[in-house]
Order: sequence, then C-alpha cells, then structure tokens
Amino acid sequence: MSLATGALFAGIALAPFAAVAQDGDAAAGQRVFNQCRACHTVNEGGRNGVGPNLHGIVGRQAASVQGFRYSANMQEWAPGKTWDEANLRAYLTNPKDVLPRGSMSFPGLRNPQQLNDVIAYLKTLS
Repeated sequence: MSLATGALFAGIALAPFAAVAQDGDAAAGQRVFNQCRACHTVNEGGRNGVGPNLHGIVGRQAASVQGFRYSANMQEWAPGKTWDEANLRAYLTNPKDVLPRGSMSFPGLRNPQQLNDVIAYLKTLS
C-alpha cells in the first residue's frame, strides 16, 4: 500500500471521530453562553445590546442586524460572509484573529468542548 493510499484509509477510518469531535451539547452551550449575555440577547426580535441580537445567527449574513452599529472592521469583513459554523468557530475562538480592529472585547473560547457546545446552542436559536 502506498503512503497516499494509507493516508486515505486512515482519513476515512478517522472521519466518524472527527464528526463526533465537532458535536456539541446545546444545553451545555447555553450555560457557556451565559458569559455572552452581558452584551448579547438571543430572543427573536429582541433588542441589541452592546453586541447585536444573536437570534438566528447561524446562516445569517454577517453584520446584517438592523439597527446595530457594527465596527468599521466588521463592515469591511462582512460582505459575502455568512455566519456558518466555520466562521463562527474561527471568530469565537479568537475574535481578534478574524477582526483585529473589531470592537468585540471577548477574548475567545479556548476550550474546544465549550466552543462546540456554544455553537450547538447557537444553532438552536432560529
């Protein structure tokens, strides 16, 4: 077996584990989200706080909440971007890596399970 074929088989064999590693617990994610509540609301039609309302964030066009004043950096980054899982994962891990001049002061979630859990929770908000 060639090295490439072996790598392919290893990738196929490990694929189910990679999917499980991305799964999160929405109930645990709701508890993780409590640290976000200082700035964000999640109720449908809810008000914006220091940060925009996050109801329906997953799949939503970035920087699209009516009435919220986004940073210039977010407005530059947002065109054509959707808050899919990949963008949320990058942003929530370290917002300043994605938007160095953005206004979000949250340092990010470094714990992979908490990140998976909060994304699972955000997926329930639609």
